[in-house]
Amino acid sequence: MKDVYSFALAFKKKYSKTVTWNRLKKHSRVIEQHLNPDEEVLYAFAGQKNDNPLDLFSTVVVALTNKRILIGQKRVLFGYSLTSITPDLFNDMEVYRGILWGKITIDTVKEVIILTNLDKNSLAEIETNITDFMMKEKQKYGQNLQN
Repeated sequence: MKDVYSFALAFKKKYSKTVTWNRLKKHSRVIEQHLNPDEEVLYAFAGQKNDNPLDLFSTVVVALTNKRILIGQKRVLFGYSLTSITPDLFNDMEVYRGILWGKITIDTVKEVIILTNLDKNSLAEIETNITDFMMKEKQKYGQNLQN
């Protein structure tokens, strides 16, 4: 099983224009601390969690597992933040491609999460991975509700 950092590093190498800083390993560890025993990482990428393309110091790692989406960020001095999005809370996603970078907006029941400064060539891959997973999981929720 690949760890979160391996996925994030592979993403960064493939899409080198994505703005991230050298703390990917620490951000990835935050996510790995919160993985459940039966949870497996399917995909991970890095970006900036903010709505300001000029704010380049909000790097996070986003991991798609077989159960949910996790967004982890290790603070510079101490502490961390973790956001968990389960399929039942996921509403929709918007992809924006600009001149230099792209932006992904994930709308949930409780909040809107904006990931910016992504390599514009990475947007289709990110969107496909998240959408495919969420569609499959939402179908499972619908079947469970009918039973």
